[in-house]
Amino acid sequence: MKALVYHGPGKRSWDEVPRPELRDVSDAVVRVDAVTICGTDLHILKGDVPAVEPGRILGHEAVGTVEQVGAAVSGVEPGDRVLVSCISACGRCRYCRIGMFGQCLGGGGWILGHRIDGTQAEYVRVPFADTSTHLLPPGVSDEAALMLADILPTSYEVGVLNGQVSPGDTVVVVGAGPIGLAAIMTAQLFSPGHIVAVDLAQSRLQAAKQFGADTVVVVGDDPQAAVAELTDGLGADVVVEAVGVPESFELCTRLVRPGGRVANIGVHGKPATLHLEDLWIRNITITTGLVDTRSTPTLLRMLSTGQLDAGRFLTHRFGLHEMEAAYDVFSKPQETGALKVVLSRG
Repeated sequence: MKALVYHGPGKRSWDEVPRPELRDVSDAVVRVDAVTICGTDLHILKGDVPAVEPGRILGHEAVGTVEQVGAAVSGVEPGDRVLVSCISACGRCRYCRIGMFGQCLGGGGWILGHRIDGTQAEYVRVPFADTSTHLLPPGVSDEAALMLADILPTSYEVGVLNGQVSPGDTVVVVGAGPIGLAAIMTAQLFSPGHIVAVDLAQSRLQAAKQFGADTVVVVGDDPQAAVAELTDGLGADVVVEAVGVPESFELCTRLVRPGGRVANIGVHGKPATLHLEDLWIRNITITTGLVDTRSTPTLLRMLSTGQLDAGRFLTHRFGLHEMEAAYDVFSKPQETGALKVVLSRG
């Protein structure tokens, strides 16, 4: 089969590789029908995630059809159409029992495209199939469901829920890429008073308006002054970091009000300065997190009833064999206007 293989920082190729096989009784082999590229994949290619070794098939999001299941799998069977979650869960360890699947101690967590071969391929082996896939209801498209593999649960859990967005809050989202836009979309479930988007690119700020931001600010236009004006000088109740660079995190800590919350979603490859000399006295709460995907069933129900328009994220479509071209488009969003790309089996 063909797959997108990581060969070290800055190196990738669409290679012929062996088709995956069942290894454990809890495994499934899934034919990939639709897959996407994540900002985390770009971080890997930059060398920001050293745990990813050369030779690894990338990708941790997919919709597909079950081809084979191990003897212990009872929740899915060959022919089922499933969402492959970015997080795998053994379902038995201490963390899985409290819904913290991202920290699974039993061999799960974020492993696809990280510690084991991932989904940017024609087929993928999915460990713990009963707890790491979700049956798709009729009427939900592959493309829309694909957004529930990672970006929507990540933004909802690590941004909106960790940030404790509440009715009337002023919420600032720093970074209007796919993750930031998903935070804007899901923050609206809690009726905030204002949603402010901050980004470098005008194209992404225009997208933020379409996704529900009522105020947008270019980074160079002094976002701190803009948020202060909007909040009578207090600052934001919740600031969501959705970029993953030191400058954006440090900006978030300047935008938040005393007693407010900074919810970091971004994948950071470099140290960021934590200015405790300023923050210690301001009662600031800072949260970090890897998505647990415990919200995926809820989001899937909302998708099936039309409460979430997940298809809005998709800007470019490719055939699965056009993986290299899709990476080129996705990695240059300021030139291409790309939000999310989808690659489908022909």
